[in-house]
Amino acid sequence: MTTRVRVGRQVEDFLRALAPEPRRALWRGLKGLAKGTGDLRQLDGRLAPYWRLRVGRMRVVFAIKAAVGERQVLCFYAGYRATIYELVAQLLASGMIEEVRAL
Repeated sequence: MTTRVRVGRQVEDFLRALAPEPRRALWRGLKGLAKGTGDLRQLDGRLAPYWRLRVGRMRVVFAIKAAVGERQVLCFYAGYRATIYELVAQLLASGMIEEVRAL
């Protein structure tokens, strides 16, 4: 089964705001998602349906969906460890993150 990684607008904006070396490290981490490599962990509590990728102090929250002959990984939010989990929980509860539903 092939894996297709899709990156949401917020993740793209976060990547553009990074300095070159952290940007390269995060891109390597995102590319590794297609192979299932990296520091991956399923979240718990209110964020239980989602996963996170850890790259240094940065985190990417993503959802995994299986489609016919393909697995899709939608990376919908990226940020630093200090704030990302609470912020994502609030955005999901308020319905402000729509990209997860599009997957």
